[in-house]
Amino acid sequence: MPEANSGMANQPTTSHRTSDRACTLATPSTESCRQSAYTMPHKEESQLEIVELHPTFAAEVRGTNFHDLGSDVFDEIHAAITKYGVVKFPKTGLDDAGHVAFASRFGELDDVSPYTKHGKKHRLAFEQLFDVSNLLEDGSVAPIGSHRAAMNKGNSLFHVDSSFNPRRAGYSLLKAHELPPKGTGGATEYADTRTAFDELPEELKKELLEKDYVACHSLYHSRKTAAPGFLTDINPEDHFMSRHKLVQRHEPSGRMNLYIASHAHHIEGVSPEKSRQLLDTLYKHACQPKYIVAIDWNDNSDLILWDNTCVMHRAMAGTYEGKHARDMRRATVHDGSIHAWGLNEPSNDRMGFP
Repeated sequence: MPEANSGMANQPTTSHRTSDRACTLATPSTESCRQSAYTMPHKEESQLEIVELHPTFAAEVRGTNFHDLGSDVFDEIHAAITKYGVVKFPKTGLDDAGHVAFASRFGELDDVSPYTKHGKKHRLAFEQLFDVSNLLEDGSVAPIGSHRAAMNKGNSLFHVDSSFNPRRAGYSLLKAHELPPKGTGGATEYADTRTAFDELPEELKKELLEKDYVACHSLYHSRKTAAPGFLTDINPEDHFMSRHKLVQRHEPSGRMNLYIASHAHHIEGVSPEKSRQLLDTLYKHACQPKYIVAIDWNDNSDLILWDNTCVMHRAMAGTYEGKHARDMRRATVHDGSIHAWGLNEPSNDRMGFP
């Protein structure tokens, strides 16, 4: 399981300077829109090199100077994330403070207060950094079978960040702090949900557009799905669920997107059987290998930026679990689009484990 597809990240399909390959905005339903959904800035001498990692999405951006990141270069990065949905920055050299500062340029940051309000200790110095490591509060590796390890299993299911909150996540910026030894797993996989929508069977696509289904998302649901022996006393239906349209237009690119995730508990207004069948069908469709790229982590300052409103992601398992540290830290940017709150009442309430 851990490294089955990871070679894709090391076999880029195209390398180009952003100034050498301008992209044009096309009608969202067209093939050209799939490939070129945003106008990349024209520059005579771009500082960035973009290496495509997959035929339809995901890229590596090289040449970024994070210590002197001007507005022109940031605009290029913003254009790249709009087009590709996932962007890897190798060897950023960023510390935690720099990580937070870079993330804050994309918008308002989420924080860990929902996870600490019950008395849990936050291991990191910045509340804007989520601890998505396999480490306990004292910095030791969580044993297999521990509560921490069980809750981390939810991260191995394809999901989007914070769809279970009233206001969903827009961008996530995940940075490596300490990586497990090479060959022990721990890559991150991404799924292209814009292209997945484009390639749905026409009858199913028509149904989704006409019915305009609403899906209800629950953190407890995904965690119980991944680790059924834990949280046995919690019924997701007894707790808040966030309501989001199942299909929506991705605002930055203009393309339609399938907003699905392992957090999706049910679809409103249909029978439980229909809800389960439809969610399973769409999830399985979006998780086909042709829509997936695995990206390896090679350096302790590698950073991956992705847009939760047009891709899913998951952490890959491996033999490092229970043995070696995989210290990953994520900054999460609140979504600022018209779909940010879904069909939820605006609220500062956010889910956190008791």
